[in-house]
Amino acid sequence: MVGARGSVATTVIAGCAGLAAGLYPATGLVTETEEFAAAGLPALSSLVFGGHDTVDWPLVKRAEVLGEQGVLPFGLVRAVVGELAAADREIRPGGPAAGDGRGDEELIAAFTADIEGFTRRRGLARTVVVNVASTEPVAAADGRLPASSLYAAAALRAGCAYVNFTPSAGVGHPALEELRGRAGVPWAGRDGKTGQTLLRAVLAPMFRQRALGVRAWSGTNLLGGGDGAALADPAAAAAKNAGKNRVLEDNLGALPEGEVHIDEVPALGEWKTAWDHVAFEGFLGSRMVLQTIWQGCDSALAAPLVLDLARLAARAQEAGIVGGLAELGFYFKDPDGGSAALAEQYDALVAFAARLAAGR
Repeated sequence: MVGARGSVATTVIAGCAGLAAGLYPATGLVTETEEFAAAGLPALSSLVFGGHDTVDWPLVKRAEVLGEQGVLPFGLVRAVVGELAAADREIRPGGPAAGDGRGDEELIAAFTADIEGFTRRRGLARTVVVNVASTEPVAAADGRLPASSLYAAAALRAGCAYVNFTPSAGVGHPALEELRGRAGVPWAGRDGKTGQTLLRAVLAPMFRQRALGVRAWSGTNLLGGGDGAALADPAAAAAKNAGKNRVLEDNLGALPEGEVHIDEVPALGEWKTAWDHVAFEGFLGSRMVLQTIWQGCDSALAAPLVLDLARLAARAQEAGIVGGLAELGFYFKDPDGGSAALAEQYDALVAFAARLAAGR
């Protein structure tokens, strides 16, 4: 995982260990439902974790803080401390850090060697690289490849499936087009939809299918933690909002009036609140309003999706599937194609599970 000591990655590692030990039910994991039982996905107990991060704060300490904040349940960290420590030993320094004089090619080569070393050292059948790092600005200011694309290039060179759970450029950067074409690996989407946009993907088709005219759709996000700090940067917030707006535009046929505002509230920690205000028009021009409130913990919402995606990408590579996995659009604000409506995306995902079950 890129961002392997962050809140999402820590929740993924601790949560997977807890599930594999039978300590908790697999709530939130779509891949643990009946529709995926025959898909041949790797078992949760078979997953091994490592990655890159620019911070050296021990993973166990991060998990303890998440436990204190109520993100991880009481007693889990103590129960899986061995698994957290093992993953921590497989985390390598990320970059580029301040003062790092290496160019893009040197960084890609170093990251590639780290990924290949992880796979070889642990005797793994295959490795999936998942980006769960902080959101980057829309474009790098100095013209160099953004960090997310450096890691994506390394994943492709190492022959690994790649999943971009962030709004950052990742494997979609234009400079990686040739490498994508000859890498022969699957990759999946951009920017996981965990809360506000998930709800929009359900509600927007409803308005269109019932021929109700959406006049305006506005939203506000209040969040703390690392994501809140990253999205305080207007350029990073613009990258995040692009995905939120894309879901509306794709489902409604046009982007209605209104904006999404993202406000950092450090006191909220890992928790977030999202409000939506939808002004719509009904029969004979009757003007009406729908308001929604979504309150949740981003790490707990994201972690099962990351596990789903890693398992699906690994199985897709095993089945010889290459290129963008449009069938995984269910998980993303910016998928690799297909419908933007959640119900249709779910149908495509279940059909993909049947395809994997058939080994193709």
